Order: sequence, then structure tokens, then C-alpha cells
Amino acid sequence: MIKGYWLPVLHSHLPFVKHPEYDYFLEEHWLFEAIFETYLPLLMRMKRFEADGVDFRLTVSVSPPLVEMLDDEYLTGLFIKYMDRLIELSQKEMKRVQNDGSMLNVATFYYKRFIEIKTFFTDVLGSNVLNGYKYFSDKGQLEIITCGATHGFLPLLRTNPRAVEAQIDLATQCHYEHFGKAATGIWLPECAYYEELDEILKKYGIKYFFLESHGVNKGVPAPKFSVYSAVHTLNGLAAFARDPETSKQVWSSMSGYPGSPEYRDFYRDIGFDLEMDYIKPYISPDGNRVFTGIKYYKITGKTEDKLPYDPVAAFHKTKFHAEHFCNARYEQVEALAPSMDRPPLMVSPYDAELYGHWWFEGPDFLYHVLLQLQKDKTIKPVTPTEYLSYHPKNQTVAPSPSSWGENGYYDVWLNEDNSWIYRHLHFMAGSLEKLADEYYDMPDDGSDISLFNKRVLDQLARELLLAQSSDWAFLITQGTAIEYSVKRTKEHISNFNALMSSFRSAAVDIDFLKWLELKNSIFKNLNFRVYSSKNIR
Repeated sequence: MIKGYWLPVLHSHLPFVKHPEYDYFLEEHWLFEAIFETYLPLLMRMKRFEADGVDFRLTVSVSPPLVEMLDDEYLTGLFIKYMDRLIELSQKEMKRVQNDGSMLNVATFYYKRFIEIKTFFTDVLGSNVLNGYKYFSDKGQLEIITCGATHGFLPLLRTNPRAVEAQIDLATQCHYEHFGKAATGIWLPECAYYEELDEILKKYGIKYFFLESHGVNKGVPAPKFSVYSAVHTLNGLAAFARDPETSKQVWSSMSGYPGSPEYRDFYRDIGFDLEMDYIKPYISPDGNRVFTGIKYYKITGKTEDKLPYDPVAAFHKTKFHAEHFCNARYEQVEALAPSMDRPPLMVSPYDAELYGHWWFEGPDFLYHVLLQLQKDKTIKPVTPTEYLSYHPKNQTVAPSPSSWGENGYYDVWLNEDNSWIYRHLHFMAGSLEKLADEYYDMPDDGSDISLFNKRVLDQLARELLLAQSSDWAFLITQGTAIEYSVKRTKEHISNFNALMSSFRSAAVDIDFLKWLELKNSIFKNLNFRVYSSKNIR
């Protein structure tokens, strides 16, 4: 008998990073690490489910910038070279540690794993991660949802009438182009909600979204069943709120599973541990040490004296933690059931990169959780669409403004360190809205002048969209990759202003335009008219 539902959601997003002007660019490795350590291992677990005849349910958001990068031939070519370097390094490592049994065991594990992952990518997926997502989506086991076009922090963009709508409009267009079906759900960037945002979402066919728990609990009227069922907003969209308990068990630095002593230590990487002469060909050409992904030690405990990692022991620990997680859910639904009018729903949203990148054993943990739930048949894993088919009628609540950032609101993305960004974003959006209105009725007659004008206006839209990414403000606040985040923001502002000025004076540098189209190539089918006030649904 089903006593409750579990709705796991993995949010997959990275900012658009592409630097063809360099043979090597460090920040491109954000993408390569995420593919190699998270997206491919998760898809491999799904294939294992299929091979074993196990039915599963999982929801994954794939943001438009990530979709565009995963489908980019240039970046795919670099990723294959990235894998080849790792395989070569793992071969060298087996020779280097051949006289140390425990280390050789780990080195051999990495070599076999790297070969397996590359083979899966090239031979099974046809060198495109999106093929795996589409395959399991078509089978009805994986529900893919979208995000903001460039993960813009929507509450801080609404000063300009079209800025938020463009983020949603382009996101739904991108989703349909790459997955062949309309996006029915959305992961709001940073789970950031403001009043009446649901009106815009509804215009573009969105039927549900996700919120931090206080976004629902502090709604009006206060929900009767707290976060443990879906709610409908005043505009009829379903809002799913994060369950704090399941988040804490995984995320907590004090009691979360990833901190277990048996698991792999993220920070002890040979990119930092080994002699420079040996490791230099496999890290940054300028000699900056970076993570390679080969790590020989387990967490061990709060000590610098780390013990060798044991992949087999870590794998078995994931089974133990999965069983513990499931038992905690059974206790949770038993406690909740008396106050509910239906089986409780536990929504567990996580950053996808937690599973595999930050927590190496995470994909195995998730695999065992889904396996255990299917075996016990007490809690049913569901997708949002599936849950709403079971329970189409839900309590109506006007959600509260909120985000899943620190302190729960907007201050991570608007503070004394990053507030300078927004006056530029508002100016750029306002300027583009005026241009889009002015040129909205420009004939698409195929003439050289109309084609050229559209290219310029489309690229202006790309520069605005890329500047709007919430990642830059977030990283500035976090104190990580500050230099790159500031540089990227200023670069797009500068590109926009230079291109707009030269367009107004009929003096566009064609080589400059071509370069921007190559480097900042997101949304090849973008149409600047999305920013026009005449583009009304």
C-alpha cells in the first residue's frame, strides 16, 4: 500500500562558458567536470535500471545555457580531449604507484572507470548527453523541465517589462528545440519567486514550478498541509515546496551523508599533491594547480592524516545510507499521515552536481534509494506531472516572495558587492526593448540590409541575456571566481554598448560582430523581437 510520494529533482545548470580564443580555458572545465562526474554517471545508473528491468522516476531540470553547451560541437570536441587526458593520466598513475597495493587499487579503479565513462558517452550516447535525457524522457521515466533562459534572477529583472518574459519565452523555445516537446515545468532560477510571476509562467505553457518551503508556508492563506502536498497558485499553476528534512539529511555539513569517513575526500587531488614537473601536462598550462579528478584518499575524519580510499567499502556505505534514508522517509510519512487528506508528498530538490562531483558516491546512493523504494512499495517515487494526475485538486495559496539562497530571499544576488550590476542590466534591457519596438516590423525579405540588422539586434539580445546570468552575482557574493565573474559581466556590458553605439551610427565592425557570434553563440534561433512590447501573448 502506497503511504506517501517522493519527488526527487536534480537541478542541472552551468553558466554559458565558451572561449575559442584560447587552447585551454579553466572555466570550461566546469562543464567537463559536471558531464564526466555527474551527468554521465547518473545516466549510466539509469541504463543499469533499464538493464535490470527496474522502473524509476526522476525529474531533472536542464537549464538552457547547459543545453546549449551540451549540444555545442566545439565544446564536445574539447570534452573528448579532456577525457583522453584523464585516461592517459590514470595509465601513468598505475605505473607510478605500482608498488603500493592500496594506491594501485584506486588508480586501477579510476582507469577502468574513465574508460567505461568515455565508452558510454561515445558509443551509447553518440557523444551527446542530451540523447540520454531524451531517451529516458521518451520512456516516461525521466521528466525534463526547463529554467530561465540564462538563469537570470527574475525578481531583480522585472524593472523592465519584457526582461522576465524573454527569459521564460526563450527558455520554452530552447526546450522544445532540443527535446522535441513543450516544457510543462520550470525550475525558477535560484527558486526565486515574486508576486504575479505565475501569470507570466502560465502564458508560456508552464504548469508547475518549485519553491523553497517558506515560499509556500508564508503564503496567503497559510496552507493547511504545509509543504507536504502541492499547492495551486491563484493562477492555477502548481507550486511544489522543498521538504526541509530530506534536504538536511543530504546537504548538512554536520549530519549529511556526504561527510561520512568512508567516502572520497574531494579536496585531496593529485593536481595539488604531486610534483609540478609530473602533473603539469594535465593541469593548467600556466602552471595553476587544478583538480584532475584523481583522488586517493577518503574523508577519514577531521584530520590531515587521510587513509587510502576504498571504492568497494564506499559503495557498500551508499547502500547503508540509502536504507537509512528510506527508513527515515517511512517514519516521516507515518508521522504526517494523520494530519493529511492524502498520502504526504516529499519534494527533494538538489543541485545535480552534488551527485558525483561534490559527493563522488552520490549517484550510487540515489540508485540504491530508488531501488529500495521500489522494493518496499511504501513510498512511490513520482514526477510532478504524475503526482498532479493523481491529485489534480490542491489547496490554493498566493506564494510569498522567496528564494533558496542564504537567508531565504534576495540578498545573495543584491548586496554591496554586486549591486553595481543591475543599473547596467536595466539600461541594456530598456535600450533593447526600444530597439525591438523600432525594428519589429522590419521586413524579413532576405535582403542584405535586413539580414545584417537582424544579426546585430539578435547579438545585442545575446549579450544582454548572458550578462543577466545570476551566476555572476552569486559567485561575487560567495567570494569564488570573483575575477572571472566580474570580467564576464563587464565584457557583456561592453559588448552590448559597443555594438549598440555602432549600430546607431551605421558603423558596425563586421569582424567584431562575427567574433561575438562565434564566442557568445547561445540560442542560434534567437529573434530579437522577443523583447518588443508588440510581442504580446
